[in-house]
Amino acid sequence: MKVKKTNAARILDNLKISYEIKEYEVDLDDLSAVHVAASTGMDVKMVFKTLVCRGDKTGVLMACIPGDGELDFKALAKLSGNKSVEMVALKEVLGLTGYVRGGCSPLGAKKNYPVYLDESSGNYPAIAISAGIRGQQLILSPDDLVQAVKATVGKVIR
Repeated sequence: MKVKKTNAARILDNLKISYEIKEYEVDLDDLSAVHVAASTGMDVKMVFKTLVCRGDKTGVLMACIPGDGELDFKALAKLSGNKSVEMVALKEVLGLTGYVRGGCSPLGAKKNYPVYLDESSGNYPAIAISAGIRGQQLILSPDDLVQAVKATVGKVIR
């Protein structure tokens, strides 16, 4: 069966960035990165979830953090040049990004929002991010992700 490529995968193709697509069984009752890690056989610290936030000065931004990590809003605000940052309401995510909860990718959103990648990504040769749909992850090097989304790397977890 041929895997259907998402916009996120096509963006990587256009940038000539190598990646692997890993599919997993979706559990609508558990869309957590912990479930994705267990389903793909990956370490949860290598499965990065994308959180959509809003800064008081810069507006919408995305934070990519390890699956078992907790976002440090103060650290993200400082790194992104904001006084404060908060999560965007779940009902706004689809309209802002074109993505649903459990399938939000830092690649290929409706707009090119600034992306902040937790520095722990550098501990691994490859990390997983959502391919932009539930049930599919893109495995790529953290450096390639930084290049693809022009991410700012820093400590954004507690």
